[in-house]
Amino acid sequence: MLYFVEVLLEALFISVDPYMRLVSKRLKEGDKMMGQQVARVVESKNSAFPVGTIVLVQSGWTTHSISDGKDLEKLLAEWPDTLPLSLALGTVGMPGLTAYFGLLNICGVKGGETVMVNAAAGAVGSVVGQIAKLKGCKVVGAAGSDEKVAYLKELGFDVAFNYKTVKSLEEALRQTSPDGYDCYFDNVGGEFSNTVISQMKKFGRIAICGAISTYNRTGPLPPGPDPENIIYKELHMEGFIVYRWQGEVKQQALKDLLAWVLEGKIQYREHVTEGFENMPAAFMGMLKGENLGKAIVKA
Repeated sequence: MLYFVEVLLEALFISVDPYMRLVSKRLKEGDKMMGQQVARVVESKNSAFPVGTIVLVQSGWTTHSISDGKDLEKLLAEWPDTLPLSLALGTVGMPGLTAYFGLLNICGVKGGETVMVNAAAGAVGSVVGQIAKLKGCKVVGAAGSDEKVAYLKELGFDVAFNYKTVKSLEEALRQTSPDGYDCYFDNVGGEFSNTVISQMKKFGRIAICGAISTYNRTGPLPPGPDPENIIYKELHMEGFIVYRWQGEVKQQALKDLLAWVLEGKIQYREHVTEGFENMPAAFMGMLKGENLGKAIVKA
């Protein structure tokens, strides 16, 4: 039975994201996995959310949930019928916002600069590279398969390489940009980042978004970057979580991302797994890098 102002939600699409691996370590037996979903209101006692309303909600891994409406977010009013609703979990959602604010606010990219991004064919990295190109930057992307490298070239990356097959990551980076990198958008961490940081330009900026290379590690973490590089190059390194940006700035960012998608300036791919029962497989596959673009489960 629903109480006054409550709504019953049915999940349409559920997100699986790298951060869940890190946060899930805090869960106890019986806790529900966290995460965002696109859901439809199927019963309502809340006039602000009539039956049929499409919303974003942090309900986690569940097919149905009840809300009093305070935790619900409607899609942009400008959202066209031609655009998949699942994109609200990807390019025009949390991953897109992560790319947007990490690149523009943390890195503060300017035209003519050289940007390096790893996990570049993923939900965040692919948007980072495309926004950087929109801003007039040279963009270098690293990914873990030849298929992903081909996709990055389709997106307009100036250089893309398979970090698993290059003889030397250090040499590949140096050949790509002999004078170094102005901005580094880091999704991977570990030894990969140590190598990139050693090739940053003076006053380079580094946005630390994630460290997926370490999330499944059971032993000690690898050593960090050489302090001399950070000190003498006067590098700026900042970790960030996208939920820092709310209100009008978030809404404007979503409108920008939506406009860029509709104008064809940002392309996207989705890796959709059918069936709620396949949530664990979709999650583990994403952590192994099986997805090209945003990993989504269609409930």
